[in-house]
Amino acid sequence: MEEHDCTQGVVLVSDKESESKPRGPLGRLTNLSTFESLHIRDYRLLWLGQVGTSMGQWMDQVTRGWLIYSMTGSAVQLGIAAAARGIPLLLFGVLAGAVADRYGRKRQLIIAQSTNAVLNVILATLVLTNHVQPWHIYVTGFLAGTAQAFQQPARQTLITDIVGNKHLVNALALNSAVINGSRTVGPAIAGFLIVLIGSDGSYYMQAAMYAFATIWTMQMRVPDQAVAIASEAKESLLSTTKEGLVYVAGHRDLRALMILALGPLTLGFPYISLMPIFAVDILHGDAQTQGLLLTFGGIGALAGALVVASMHTRYAYSWPVIVGATAFGLGLIAFSQSHWFVLSAILITIVGVFNVTYLTQTQTLLQIIAPRYIRGRVMSIYLLSRGLIPVATLLAGVLAAALGAPTALLIMSAGCIIVVWLVVLLTPGFAKLRVELDATAAGGVVSHGESPVQPT
Repeated sequence: MEEHDCTQGVVLVSDKESESKPRGPLGRLTNLSTFESLHIRDYRLLWLGQVGTSMGQWMDQVTRGWLIYSMTGSAVQLGIAAAARGIPLLLFGVLAGAVADRYGRKRQLIIAQSTNAVLNVILATLVLTNHVQPWHIYVTGFLAGTAQAFQQPARQTLITDIVGNKHLVNALALNSAVINGSRTVGPAIAGFLIVLIGSDGSYYMQAAMYAFATIWTMQMRVPDQAVAIASEAKESLLSTTKEGLVYVAGHRDLRALMILALGPLTLGFPYISLMPIFAVDILHGDAQTQGLLLTFGGIGALAGALVVASMHTRYAYSWPVIVGATAFGLGLIAFSQSHWFVLSAILITIVGVFNVTYLTQTQTLLQIIAPRYIRGRVMSIYLLSRGLIPVATLLAGVLAAALGAPTALLIMSAGCIIVVWLVVLLTPGFAKLRVELDATAAGGVVSHGESPVQPT
């Protein structure tokens, strides 16, 4: 097994240097331990930017679908529009991580958010002036997906750069809370704006959100990345990208965590695409039933994020990842067999809770174990799930057409659990993984039930 030196001479901004307590309602909110990371000024700015971009992304998903379907009435073109938005996440995801490590994460985030703002203004203006064509929706969708691919690893790795290991679990959980809160609220706001002033109004609002996110990002102070950039500049971008893949493949714990992140999420998350079938054919409801089930899932995810944010521990462990991913799969299996709405609502809420808790713990371990100079590439591999889920959604649709939605979800959920326990069985020592959350270290101290050692 290839070993890697993870010791880095990077000094993170200390809590005292970073903290600047907000005033007003936000200041009172940060008095709660659940929101302690918001004490840190630069994380607060990054978090506010996440609010804007997450709302924009969920609003875009609704508005883009409505726009293309209202223009064409074609389910095929609806799928093409969604694919155009998702394919760049697979094409450019790992490359985006290499660029973030090499050229600076803050700069990359500013460029990506600004690009999204401009694209939304262009599409909104085309709609307003009645010049919009389907190809405009596809092209802007592809470009917006590309911007998102570069935005995600930069934002994820900036969290660790800013808050350090001590506050990382709390910061990642609050970040997840924003994403899942936006998932619940964003589509409703988009629908309201479409009805009130049209799709153009929704896109102008999204542009404003990305503009505010960019302004907040520009005000952030982040640790100097000059040493890492100088080191990476000696190699080609392709070599830098390859290095990230080789590093993860050669690092036992990172490899196991990556499989646990990508496998269960990719196989399990397509349940959302099957929700109309469960709502109508299994639970004998309607569109409102579907909406309620998705809302309960979002509430569970938000609750799970807030629970994790409220936890205080000196260590991050692999067991919450293993148990959480297993519970996520078991919850989906139980949901697939339910024919009673109340039980289905409870189960999908539980699924939301465990989905967020296991992924938050996974992100924490990945970001602490990976040294800072390669963290962008590591997180970009983790974020490939955003592009893999649409592919798995196609598989879920094929299985549902052939075997029925309950059986399709049962098979894919069982696959989640099989992946988890294959990793545990085939990776000796992983179940005993423990990482110390030390704000003064460049990387957490790792142990496997023995004396702690630096990450290898």
